[in-house]
Amino acid sequence: MASRRALQIGGATVGVGAVYYLYSAGGNPSVAEKKLEHNISAAGARLKGQDTSTKEAQKKAEVVAKEAGATLDRTVDTVREEVRQADRVITAKMHEAGSKLDQLKDDGSKKFDSAYKDTSKELQQTADTFDKTVNQKTAEAKSGISSWLGFGGK
Repeated sequence: MASRRALQIGGATVGVGAVYYLYSAGGNPSVAEKKLEHNISAAGARLKGQDTSTKEAQKKAEVVAKEAGATLDRTVDTVREEVRQADRVITAKMHEAGSKLDQLKDDGSKKFDSAYKDTSKELQQTADTFDKTVNQKTAEAKSGISSWLGFGGK
């Protein structure tokens, strides 16, 4: 009866273990089988004094390092491309600003030339009008003085 009881306890333990591995593998029996084989192998190595956890840790560290290196490389490449794009945009904006500045200088120069010509023309007209008025008033004054002195012909 004791052997039968031991067999029942052993069977229940195997059943609970199977459920545990199946549950931890997300219900995938092949993954559960691999985990079980791995744990049995690791337990056997520990019993023999050959701890494989250090080797496994090194392998996992190498995998993680490779993944981290690849992620870092992708990030650096992405940043470099973004910097190149920003440089292209900045260069284009600088050229655009230079073109606008040249256009503003040309427009300002044209406006200045136009204003200079208009002002010169107005100044010339004013000077001509002034000269004409002075000549006319001088002629009137001469005739008035001549008539006072009796040189006038009236």
